[in-house]
Amino acid sequence: MLRPRIPVNPLPTGITPPAQTPALPGIAPSHEPSPMAREHHASAATPTTPARTTVQLTPGSVLALAAGGGAVVLVAGAVLVSMLLAVAITGVSVAVITVVLRLLVKDLQKGR
Repeated sequence: MLRPRIPVNPLPTGITPPAQTPALPGIAPSHEPSPMAREHHASAATPTTPARTTVQLTPGSVLALAAGGGAVVLVAGAVLVSMLLAVAITGVSVAVITVVLRLLVKDLQKGR
């Protein structure tokens, strides 16, 4: 009763069944090829391989990448530390203001 049921996919993942349009009475279906189909058939006659550019890393480019990565880490660390410092300073100042206000309120209540 409480066992999970895993649905069974009749077709492998990624394959979708072809779309079927309902047949309407009195209307004959027309089979016009789409522009994409025409391009596909035109390019099928001349197969082309996609041009892939290869990236070759020289010692200089590896050094530049390492220096750039180190600079990014240092800048991100400096930003995070400065944000933490700003939060800490704000917290301390709020605590000092709270203490001062408590003392002022206590002095005002004593004077009455």
